[in-house]
Amino acid sequence: MASASPPVSIRLLALDVDGTVTNSRHEVTDRVCRGLARVRAAGVHVMLATGRRYRDVLPVAEQLAIAEPLVTASGALVKRPADHVTLARAAFPDGLLAGVLTTVVGLGHEPVVYTDSFSAGFDFHCRSLAPAEVAEPADVLGRYLLRNRGVAIVTPDLHERPPADAFACFVVGEQEPMAALERRLAARFGADLAVHSIRSPRYEAWFCEIAPRGVTKWSGVAAVAASRGINAAEVCAVGDDVNDLPMVRAAGLGVAMANARPELLAVADVVVGGHDDRGIEDVVELVLSRAAQPAPPA
Repeated sequence: MASASPPVSIRLLALDVDGTVTNSRHEVTDRVCRGLARVRAAGVHVMLATGRRYRDVLPVAEQLAIAEPLVTASGALVKRPADHVTLARAAFPDGLLAGVLTTVVGLGHEPVVYTDSFSAGFDFHCRSLAPAEVAEPADVLGRYLLRNRGVAIVTPDLHERPPADAFACFVVGEQEPMAALERRLAARFGADLAVHSIRSPRYEAWFCEIAPRGVTKWSGVAAVAASRGINAAEVCAVGDDVNDLPMVRAAGLGVAMANARPELLAVADVVVGGHDDRGIEDVVELVLSRAAQPAPPA
């Protein structure tokens, strides 16, 4: 009987941030830093793939000493942290985003539109901001905009004339309204969009994320991997929410945190501990056990 083939070595580890690398207090612990340093020392590339904005994930990348490109906005923007050069940016076909935003506004929601404007000092456009003197707005969007008003550009006619360099957008609210919006957008725009609703542990709310067709965390991770001569079978991808589904399904080793959504737990090859437990430590041991071993001396 032929023996089973040994598992393919892992050469790249792609990690979600919130609910994966960070704990429920939104911290990156020293144990996580030490563990990922061990992975890099073994010759494995380590990268972050997150729903966060590029600016928002930079402190995490710095704390973890991540030099690899950052896959942000759930795959819609990939930038190099060393010099902030854009490596990949999604784009909506002509007229599509205006139609999407008009629909969103018509349903009574307020959109936030991302642009690749880090070097200009802002990250997104919105139609209005909460007054600065309001200490704590009652609504979730108001709290988000108050917290991030320093990187916002107010564009009252945003839904009619979105910025040309927009690559993604989102709406924030309670779970059921966001799920309903996701269904409405999918029904109206069909395969032209990539739409999903995820829970933000930092804002304790739900984000309906909207991007052009084909944009996922995996599209960003796969492009980075290919640039390093790494194929899908040599990638380990780890996450906890539905925007991690494409990369956990496609990677050679797909890992779900114990705190993951049921949809992700159902498709993962391996389930590790939770983000408040030893989940990343489990990932580190798993990857090290599958890391490429150096060739013996001649």
